[in-house]
Formats: sequence, structure tokens, C-alpha cells
Amino acid sequence: MIIYQETKARFLHHAFEDDIQDVILKHYKESVGAGAAKPMITSWANSLMEMAKVLKDDEIPDDAGIAIEYQLPQSSKRIDFIITGEGEDARPRVVIVELKQWSESRRSARDAIIWARRGGKAGETEGTHPSYQAWTYAAYLEDFNTEVQRGEIGLQPCAYLHNHPRDGEIDHPHYAEHIARAPLFLKSEKDKLRAFIRKHVRKGDRKQVLYAIERGRIRPSKTLADSVARMMQGKSEFLMIDDQKVVFEAILAADARAEQRKQVVIVQGGPGTGKSVVAINALGALLALGRNSRFVSKNAAPRAVFKARLTGRSSCHK
Repeated sequence: MIIYQETKARFLHHAFEDDIQDVILKHYKESVGAGAAKPMITSWANSLMEMAKVLKDDEIPDDAGIAIEYQLPQSSKRIDFIITGEGEDARPRVVIVELKQWSESRRSARDAIIWARRGGKAGETEGTHPSYQAWTYAAYLEDFNTEVQRGEIGLQPCAYLHNHPRDGEIDHPHYAEHIARAPLFLKSEKDKLRAFIRKHVRKGDRKQVLYAIERGRIRPSKTLADSVARMMQGKSEFLMIDDQKVVFEAILAADARAEQRKQVVIVQGGPGTGKSVVAINALGALLALGRNSRFVSKNAAPRAVFKARLTGRSSCHK
């Protein structure tokens, strides 16, 4: 589901001639059937205006597609901003932009994790680095959407933190691998982001790529049972996004502390939040570390399937 989709020209009109947050809110209410929280509306007002300033460039085609708040299939997560068009080779291109209003952050020793104020009353909390977030969203879309899976649509993720200066924290070498996959653009780097978009979107597509993505059939994610054997060899078969990655790293940190004192990590979440994804990734990682690990479930069905797969028998064998 895409909350808002228009051409670049129409988006700029909504941004500079209307109140962009009101336009998005109207579309949001029509799509979701409810209003949006005040922090979300504020983020639309601030971050979308910054994107409008970036896109106000004659070399970025007016008929390029713009999508805002695209909900990832079978997930509650949304991609903030998408720009579509064609590259120099006439291949369909999608630029995914993760937007943040942060003005400061603090690096964590954990992989892909960073401390920042993410709104609300919680203060500074741990979460995924914006570049990691953008990259996993792109990879997730590629894994689920058949139109993207065909390989004709090129995805290029990036992150734009328009209030955040370069300070050696958000852009620390600790995050180099993730920034390489999804470039990071910070305060006063509007021109760099603009050049990045121009590089990938050379021609407009009149929202055709957006239509293709929306029409794309949703392919079920990799089946847990088919991947357990590879997971037992320490190979990660399930991409972890946002809170899933945070929880996974917390489990590994607890394991590291367990030599001094017993540790317990309780993971809570409703259906579809990725508890099984975290559990299987953690199982594979802990086995790779030589830990005596177990997957325990009160439901006999998944246990039977996992056992059959791991012993090389058909899941239908009894």
C-alpha cells in the first residue's frame, strides 16, 4: 500500500503551494481509515519539505514518480520516500530514501545499532542505523515483490538526515559496510543527495514503476522449515529489520555476559512481528559460537518439520 503517489512536478506543487503535511494526512486517512499521530505529521512537514528542496532541480525529470509511506508487504514497516524513473540504460530504477530528523546520535559497539532520540518520552534509545534500515527495506522489497524479483527494476537505497552534522558518530567507520550499501547524506549535503538521485533517475516514468510495484504479486517469504538446516550451519537466511536486529544483537550481548552471570532475554511481540526470524537467527549464531543451543516450541508442528529437515527426511515422512 502506498499512502501518496504523484509525479515529481505534482509533489513539488503540493510541497511549495500547499501544506504538504495536510495533503499526506488526507491520503493517509483515506488509505488507513484513521488519523496519524502528531509526531508523524510533524515529520512529514519537516522532512518532506527538505526532500522537496532536494528535488527542485531541472535535471531530475518532472515526470519521475514519487511515493511516500509505502508499506512493505506482510509488514507494518513503511518506506519513507521513493523516487522512480529510468536510468541511462532505460532500465527502471527506484531510489529508496530513509528520512530522519535527528540532530545528533551516538554509536553503539553492536553491529548496525546506534543510539538516538527517536521521538516520544523514551529519550535516547538503541535502534538500527539509518543506512542499515534503508538497505534492509530494499532487500525486503526484493524478497517479497515479484516485479522486483524479476531483476528488471534496480533498487538503490540511501538515508537522508537533514539536521544531522558529520560528527564521527553517525558516519563512524564502524558503520562503513552499511553506508556502502546505502549512502548516508547529512546536513548541508543536499547537493550530494541531488547528484545521487540524478545519477540513478535520468528519465521520468510517469509513475509506471510505482504501478508495477503495487501490482506485483506478493511471494511468500522463505519458509522457516526450508532454511533451518542452513541456519544450523550459522548462515543467516532471514533478513532482520529494525527491532528484529536490535533484539538479535541484545541476545548476543547477553550471551557474551553469560560467562560471568546467567542471562535471560524475553522477546515479546504480536503475530507477524518476526519473533521466529529472531529466534532462528539467534539459534544459528549461537551454534556458530559453539553454544549448546535449543529451539523449543509448545507447538508440535514446527518441531516435527524442523526435525525432518535437519535429518534430511521429507516433511511428510512419519
